[in-house]
Amino acid sequence: MFEFAWPWMFLLLPLPALVWWLIPARKNTRSAIRLPNLYGLSSEQQTIKNHWFFLTVLAIAWVSLVSATARPQWLGEPVATRSEGREMMLAVDLSGSMEIADMEINGQSVDRLSMVKHVLSDFITRREGDRLGLILFGDTAYLQAPMTYDRQTIAQMLNESVLGLVGERTAIGDAIALAVKRFQQDEETNRVLILLTDGQSTAGNLTPEQALELAKSYDVTIYPIAVGAEEVVVDSFFGQRRVNPSRDLDIPLMQKLARETGGEYFRARSTEELENIYTLLDELEPVDDDPQKLRPRVSLFHWPLSLCFIALIALALSRYKPWRLSQ
Repeated sequence: MFEFAWPWMFLLLPLPALVWWLIPARKNTRSAIRLPNLYGLSSEQQTIKNHWFFLTVLAIAWVSLVSATARPQWLGEPVATRSEGREMMLAVDLSGSMEIADMEINGQSVDRLSMVKHVLSDFITRREGDRLGLILFGDTAYLQAPMTYDRQTIAQMLNESVLGLVGERTAIGDAIALAVKRFQQDEETNRVLILLTDGQSTAGNLTPEQALELAKSYDVTIYPIAVGAEEVVVDSFFGQRRVNPSRDLDIPLMQKLARETGGEYFRARSTEELENIYTLLDELEPVDDDPQKLRPRVSLFHWPLSLCFIALIALALSRYKPWRLSQ
């Protein structure tokens, strides 16, 4: 959309006429010598023609100058911006136990990581306007994607992750500490860590308790999600029997992380439960429903200003007649 930022500047348009009317014209008392006109026009006709040309070009220059002063600009489509910063770090466990196929997607048995990718991708898509980051952890924790508004990149990085990429064990403390370190770079944000794991901390440079103290010091809210079914049927030499594939899950630790940081602990025993958890997370950490609107502005003042300069140059050239010098 085209508009003028300062449209009141057009009130200056009649200023030359007002000055012309208020200041009396100076009388010319010098005598003039009439010379024959070689071009077929009388001197009076030539004077009138030059006078109207002068006024027309001068009017174009003045209107162009006033138009440039009024700041013409082009407004782009509105872009939503958030009134407050929100950062959400996703920490995903890639330890060896995530390959246990105790989950289902559309009736097909899949491993835990595949189920997490399937559900988490939809959650990432819904977090429009939030800055998201991705941490993958196993024997230690690695920052796979820094904080960014590019949700598509975060989803792609998650889908490209593979089991065993960072080791077979589980470094929960390192994952929390790395998230806290990234949050330190921005002061005024809502710092949220979503921790997805299916076991207990068995590796890392920091214990979960040490990392918890760091998270509390920097106001990081942790939402632990324990992934894994509680009962599956397996075939053995003595027939089928039921086992608990999540027997190593450290539920007391998960609950402590949530309780002491103001978050909430979740248990995802199936794909449907994980989907419900992410829906609940949308309610606990809602996307801002009242974003500020920003319209990109492209300034166009240089176009009428250029026209003004061209008109003034044309006017100057019309007053300069080099053939007079040769006479």
